[in-house]
Amino acid sequence: MSGPALGAIRPCLEGAIPAMMATCAADGTPNVAYISQVYYVDERHVALSFQFFNKTRQNILANPYASVLVLHPVTAEFFRLGIRYLRTETEGPLFEGMKAQLAGIASHSGMASVFRLRGSDVYEVEAIEALEGEPLPAPPARCGTLGVVRRCSERLSNCTALDELLNAALATLTDFMAVRHAMVLMLDPVTQRLYTVASCGYATSGVGSEIDMGDGVIGVAARERTPVRIMHVTSAYLYSRAVRSSLRADSPGLPLDVDIPYPGLSEPHSQLAVPIMSAGRLLGVLFVESPDDLQFSFEDEDVLVAVAGHLGAAIDLLQATSDSAEVALPVGPSAVSAPGVPLQLRRYNANDSVFINDTYLVKGVAGAIFWKLLTDYAQHGRTEFSNRELRLDPSIHLPDVTDNLEARLLLLQRRLVEHSLHIRIEKTGRGRFRLSVNRPVQLAEISA
Repeated sequence: MSGPALGAIRPCLEGAIPAMMATCAADGTPNVAYISQVYYVDERHVALSFQFFNKTRQNILANPYASVLVLHPVTAEFFRLGIRYLRTETEGPLFEGMKAQLAGIASHSGMASVFRLRGSDVYEVEAIEALEGEPLPAPPARCGTLGVVRRCSERLSNCTALDELLNAALATLTDFMAVRHAMVLMLDPVTQRLYTVASCGYATSGVGSEIDMGDGVIGVAARERTPVRIMHVTSAYLYSRAVRSSLRADSPGLPLDVDIPYPGLSEPHSQLAVPIMSAGRLLGVLFVESPDDLQFSFEDEDVLVAVAGHLGAAIDLLQATSDSAEVALPVGPSAVSAPGVPLQLRRYNANDSVFINDTYLVKGVAGAIFWKLLTDYAQHGRTEFSNRELRLDPSIHLPDVTDNLEARLLLLQRRLVEHSLHIRIEKTGRGRFRLSVNRPVQLAEISA
């Protein structure tokens, strides 16, 4: 490929300014049209948005060679790309990434009802030419992005517990990338939903709130295992689509108003979601957002992908070392009866949702774990537990692979901090913890 590298002109491929595309029919008749998206795939390929079956589309199918004119949004410098059509993708990571970005472009330009991505046309870039002109001064080169990755790696390497890992990752984004709103969600491999385990910058933590695979920017990033980035507000990807009454849908007999509110911004203008992967498995999603347009560039995306990769490896390593360090604990009584008015705890067997008095706490695997702890406490006076015994307990129904036990315990711990003054889970060592109860408890199971 001749001319400058494709990576050197990536600001031209952010969708801020439409590109112009020239094609020729089989008889040599030329045609020029505007293109909504020229999307960076890698150093040798771009993808163009296929939205309409028009003359440009007909020409490309007859003659695969085309020329595309792109403009740098800051320097106003033009570049001409010589490209050759290879294929069209109508599903998968590339298609979904372009679909999300196009939704933002369309909403920003008032064309949301017109722009609909039918496919991602992949082209090989054979030449790049910088056209003559008098461009404006280039902006200062952005520096420090690699330093962000280094600092995050250093912080994560010093962590010995999941809550430390999550706090370190979010603090890195806040301290060194000026990110003000972020969250980490983990995947429940059984229900195929994502649940919030950590967040920063929101009025409420939203710990325990859920999103379905494929819903919103977070759900699409998880389903497709690919980063999804939006730089303009878009009604197509607002989180009103992602928040649902999951408890009520699962079990209509449950009390009302039991949903955990999603903590996201009500009107986000920029969003970036990156999957957290390890050994080819999806563990969760790292997500950032802003109330302002154009806040997350491709460089920010690169940083978050690297941070998510470090985080995924650290989560897996922490689980492995935690398992090897756990020791068996005695089952004998160890609790002293607590004074005060008894706490009324209810468990709905339909989905393991647990209530403390009339306050909804948690459900699913985390609910089953909590009920096991409470039952052992009420019947045997136990307060000391280990992760290993929970993994071996069939009543909790942990999945065989990627059980995310540490994430469930962290979710439960944080929900208790927010919603109960009288019950706590306290870490006492690697793979060990204590149930602290300072009021009597009365347990009731409800088969709804």
